[in-house]
Amino acid sequence: MGMTIAEKILAAKSGQKTVAPGDVVTIQLDTIILFDNNFVPSNWRDIQRVCDPQRIVVVLDHRVPAPNQIAAGAHRTGREFVKRFGIKRFHDVGREQGISHQLVADYGYAVPGSTLVCSDSHTCSGGVFNCLARGVGGPDIIYAAVKGETWFRCGETTRYELEGTLPRAVTAKDAFLQIAGVHGDHATQNVEYGGSGIAGLNINARKTITTMSAELSAEFATFECDDVLTQWVRARTQTPFEAVQPDANAKYKAVRKVNLSALEPLVALPDSVVNNSQAVGALKGTRIDQAYIGSCANGTQDDLELAAAVVRGKRVAAGVRLIVVPASQTVYRDALKSGAIATLVDAGAIIAPPTCGACGGGHMGVLAADEVCITSSTRNFKGRMGEPSSRVFMASPATVAASALVGTIADPREFLN
Repeated sequence: MGMTIAEKILAAKSGQKTVAPGDVVTIQLDTIILFDNNFVPSNWRDIQRVCDPQRIVVVLDHRVPAPNQIAAGAHRTGREFVKRFGIKRFHDVGREQGISHQLVADYGYAVPGSTLVCSDSHTCSGGVFNCLARGVGGPDIIYAAVKGETWFRCGETTRYELEGTLPRAVTAKDAFLQIAGVHGDHATQNVEYGGSGIAGLNINARKTITTMSAELSAEFATFECDDVLTQWVRARTQTPFEAVQPDANAKYKAVRKVNLSALEPLVALPDSVVNNSQAVGALKGTRIDQAYIGSCANGTQDDLELAAAVVRGKRVAAGVRLIVVPASQTVYRDALKSGAIATLVDAGAIIAPPTCGACGGGHMGVLAADEVCITSSTRNFKGRMGEPSSRVFMASPATVAASALVGTIADPREFLN
């Protein structure tokens, strides 16, 4: 029996000829990422050795700049850890800073066939690069940093065949909301994306889909490798790699087709992403207090350029806050050079530094009681972005930007004809 992409990589990294659903394997890790939450006193354990400093990346991203003494202390502990073990791949505040999953893309930290872990749940973002990337627990990441290995139980794989081309003002976020809305959670499963439609999706669009796959409760999310992916990786790293494609006779739990050409802008209603999406038209007129564009899922230059195209020459509605958060300093610089940042600021947006920030209810846009936010970030469960009585709708950056202009949930196609 043939193997899927995830099964092939698990086999290669565990030294086995084959791996099948249900197998428990110990695998070698190529990249281990620690971030500022790992260094909070309640989580941190004093490590006496690391497996290999060249395999470790340290990122300060969740609370940047430090909003309180606990965050500041965690940042200091992280800096001391980096110095102690001579870790070169360190992303400090203001120094090539960014959300860890965006930095994986910016710096080529994940390559086809490789393995990567971090204790942030959206680590599956890295699977866009035809590799295995997954969030693990805090103790597991410390074990991984010391031993250079971890274990996984292989789950079944569901494959999505993407076909067609996204219409104007419809994005990869909408494609994900379609999958989540129709097919629900994929707990204990891997998800694999391929098909002729991926040719029309650039890396940023594909990364939105793998990042958001965490909301399906998927184990691993992987994309097939093609020339677009290969060129992206080779432009950013000299690390050698080999593409991993599924076997023609690979066994899947299900194979489903998604017609990108038939999609329309979607919105996930508050408190859940799965089985909870509606067409934007059904929610038009819903009032908002805040519009948020950013996160590891939708803080790329493409996302900022799209939002800028929506608001160009217009003003954010009175009483609405439009908060824009580039996912990394690289994205921020590129959006400055292109003029997207100026366009957004002229429209009335505030630009925050690259950080996870309000996406996880940390800072830079936390919600008050009974406030309503429409966001392009990663999660919308009750209390995720602030006070539990607040309501969080999720949509694409285009829909968020359009809604900011109107003051209620709005259809971006009306601004991008």
